[in-house]
Amino acid sequence: MPAPPPGQTPWGSPPTGFQAPPPPSAQPRNGMGVTALVLGISGVVLGLMVVLFWMSWLPALLALIFGIVGLGHVRKGMATNRGMALTGIVLGVVGLLLAVGGGVFTVSKVTAFADDIREQNEAVEAAEASASAEASASAAAEASASAAAEEARNLTFGETYTYEDGLKITISTPQPFVPDDFAMGHPKGNKALQVTVIAVNDGKKAVDFKTGLPNVRDADGADVELLIDGSGRQKVLTGNLLPGKRSVGKYAYSLPPDAADRIRVEFSPDVMEYDDTIWTGPLK
Repeated sequence: MPAPPPGQTPWGSPPTGFQAPPPPSAQPRNGMGVTALVLGISGVVLGLMVVLFWMSWLPALLALIFGIVGLGHVRKGMATNRGMALTGIVLGVVGLLLAVGGGVFTVSKVTAFADDIREQNEAVEAAEASASAEASASAAAEASASAAAEEARNLTFGETYTYEDGLKITISTPQPFVPDDFAMGHPKGNKALQVTVIAVNDGKKAVDFKTGLPNVRDADGADVELLIDGSGRQKVLTGNLLPGKRSVGKYAYSLPPDAADRIRVEFSPDVMEYDDTIWTGPLK
């Protein structure tokens, strides 16, 4: 087939009034702007939530990035949703600010709470230290008072000790004693002595002597044996001593020949209610 003349197609000349269709136009690339808007909304919503604010920074940052890219596409004519991209950028910035603000708020609250806990702990430690110091001072005072009371109960013969209820006890210097022929508890060669206990009740109640028997030892701590004879010269303090009354007890003891020359006498009207009081001194 011969070639068609210039200006003609193989099928002949086009009809009069016919126009060729324009080439198809490219689709707008609006995905970046839409994504920026969605991520921005997510970032703001998360930022407003007290518990989840710390998660808002990531979608907010992505919204900012996608919004900037979307605006670039709008400038190049590749996209038409400029408003969405700008809104995504704004929301992204707001979401980032909410994330930073929430972080600062949380840190400040945690720091304040930690400071309160530390101050409470310091206050408790200070109170415990103060209580410990007071307890130590109280214990020291009690120990000092106990030592003073103990020292007050250590007397020499002839001195008087007064109990809290007004009972006064005096033990005279032990005197030599000559037992009779029927004495018990006095081996041959021992020396005998007599201990005199004087009790005066200056209190308001009667005193019951339940265990009013002196315990006698020599200076080395050896017990001295109680001596009993039938001469009637010995008297045991027993029974009630009425207020304002006076009673005298006399007791004899047998000392071995090698006994130390100092005597220690311990006495209590009733060991269940009264502390022992101690008198010491040389033999006469």
